[in-house]
Amino acid sequence: MITLPPDYRPSEDEDFMNPLQVEYFRQRLLRWRQDLLREADGTLASLSEGGIHESDITDRASVETDRALELRTRDRARKLISKIDQALLRVENGTYGFCEETGEPIGLRRLEARPIATLSIEAQERHERMERVHRDD
Repeated sequence: MITLPPDYRPSEDEDFMNPLQVEYFRQRLLRWRQDLLREADGTLASLSEGGIHESDITDRASVETDRALELRTRDRARKLISKIDQALLRVENGTYGFCEETGEPIGLRRLEARPIATLSIEAQERHERMERVHRDD
């Protein structure tokens, strides 16, 4: 088990995905997952508080819209948790931080911005260009 210094930040000066960096991203993913689960529990609690009791049709519509938005948000969080779980598996098997297409390092700045990234910026841009080309067909 690796203990991170409290002020540790991954740096370009270190070897990419050294044990400290791996642990840093593992803890970050676990915290993110925990936050999403906590929010989901709150959403579930508010949704299960019973039916809609508003008699005014406008109030009723507003409550229904809020609930639909909460359900969409919860679904998005569920998908994100799945991606976090996949990232945690990559941490365990030693492939985290490397592009699944090229095997090249994804890069610290990209991982800081999107810890669940599976592609390098170059590979991601290629994918997006291909999607645009095929979408225009």
